[in-house]
Amino acid sequence: MLVYGDLERVEAGASLVAGIDVALSTCLRLPAGLKRHAALVNAFLRAGQLAQGIADAEFEGNGADEDTDSQRACARLLTELACTVLASWNNGFTGALPLPTDWPGKLAALATDMRLRIREPEGHAFYALYPEGYGEAAMRSRLAADTVVIGIRSIGTGLAAIVAAALDAEPPVTVRPVGHPFKRGLRVGPQLAERLLSSPDACYAVVDEGPGLSGSSFASVAYWLTGHGVNRRRIHFFPSHGGGCGIMASQTTRENWERSPRHVLGLEDLLMGAVDPHHRLETWIASCTGPLLGSLRDIGGGKWREFRFTSRADRPPVDGLHERRKYLVRAHSGTWCARFAGIGELGFRKLRTARVLAKAGFCPPVAGVCHGFLVERWIDGKSVDAGAFSRPQLVERIGRYLGFRAAHLEAPAAGADPERLFAMALANTGEELGAEEASALKSMLGPAERLQGQLMPVNTDNRLHRWEWLVTPDGRLVKTDALDHSTSHDLVGPQDIAWDVAGAGVEFDLSPDERGKLAAVVSLAAGRSVRAELVEALQPCYLAFQIGLWRRASESGEAADRNLALAMVRTYSARLSRMLR
Repeated sequence: MLVYGDLERVEAGASLVAGIDVALSTCLRLPAGLKRHAALVNAFLRAGQLAQGIADAEFEGNGADEDTDSQRACARLLTELACTVLASWNNGFTGALPLPTDWPGKLAALATDMRLRIREPEGHAFYALYPEGYGEAAMRSRLAADTVVIGIRSIGTGLAAIVAAALDAEPPVTVRPVGHPFKRGLRVGPQLAERLLSSPDACYAVVDEGPGLSGSSFASVAYWLTGHGVNRRRIHFFPSHGGGCGIMASQTTRENWERSPRHVLGLEDLLMGAVDPHHRLETWIASCTGPLLGSLRDIGGGKWREFRFTSRADRPPVDGLHERRKYLVRAHSGTWCARFAGIGELGFRKLRTARVLAKAGFCPPVAGVCHGFLVERWIDGKSVDAGAFSRPQLVERIGRYLGFRAAHLEAPAAGADPERLFAMALANTGEELGAEEASALKSMLGPAERLQGQLMPVNTDNRLHRWEWLVTPDGRLVKTDALDHSTSHDLVGPQDIAWDVAGAGVEFDLSPDERGKLAAVVSLAAGRSVRAELVEALQPCYLAFQIGLWRRASESGEAADRNLALAMVRTYSARLSRMLR
């Protein structure tokens, strides 16, 4: 099933450098505290993206990872910034920031006219992976300063710099494993190989998020090192979790992983069980809400359903791809929900979006963002199925919401083009419904080129399911979970608002007349026409994506949730089959 996608953008190196300059200058203007630290980490992450983009560009040019002057310069500056991040963290966000000497000059030296392909680090964007946790893990590892630190791009670029700074080691090198996702390998040039193997008695720290389904990225580095004479006992892994490799890992990879020393500090130890109160998530949230009443309550992983649906029979399914860490917060100022929104610029951008939607009355009020966690008002509302609105009223309110998004929320990045959407739809339909149905869909869709130039991407909602809507005690229809899904870890991304119109038509089982009314309301609010033929083309793509999404969700989790996900697969499959007849 085609579901996942990478968040990528292409940006000029000079533009990246200018953004880092602005981010660091912002830090210097802020008073000591968590906001300054969050701004500093944002600048550090941007510098990591610059280093990743340059390394990947040179990899493409050389056909291998190599030891170059530009990558060394990036690694030195990134490690100096990592030292500043750890100093801020260790000092409880107080005192002066020890920024690198002559950082403007060092940045300017890295400016390049090259167009760099930048990959959004998934862990920082979706999975509450904090660089500071790697620093803590490195300090507790007791590895020596002569350790050779190797980062696995993309996210390992910055994380390796954090580990090197914590160990007082030399700036790291980075590598890009290539090949089949479940059997990756390294391409290392002669100069980089010589550098990596120049310390015969040193240990190696291999840094990345994961391991994932196969563990092949970590394994590729270990296999290269052992293949060049390094004793496996000298190889230490710095992963993002303490578990093993996934179901696609080979037996050899599993055994080697279990035997290798690993150093990890999870979110619970980093932010929930921190000794320093400055590092506790409760302290961060209280800076937005005021004093708390009791402890945070974990409502992630679908636990939020216990508060929305009293009967288990009414509870909707959940899918791990779109579940973020969430906590219910009781404070003197009321009840709030703290949900992970992304570290750095991604979290700041979602805060701006939340404020725009909340001011218009479409989403819950927001208190702020605290280093990755967005704090919004918890709404004690009723399900949209409780009958508070007539069908015409419901269509009108959904249409006004979607039209507002189209008019006021610009696309933060490029989403899948029609060719990729059609390919996803055909692949998922063929896998779930068979070749005959996929052939019928291909005839229905026609060539993707017919839609080229017709799509006007915006920051779409991409999550129109009925359980995502609440009716407030004062009778308003509020959209929850409205910030993440056009920049989620899937392949859809920002789309024309017709994608959301098609999704609402599916999720609320709208009749042809209701779909026409919805498109008209959206068109009026958006100030541009929503073309019926575009909605018709995107509707089977929406159904096919949902089939893939819930099929993936059915492969993990508790049995009850797997069954709920399978029921969703059957529902969307039946809808798509009827459409193809």
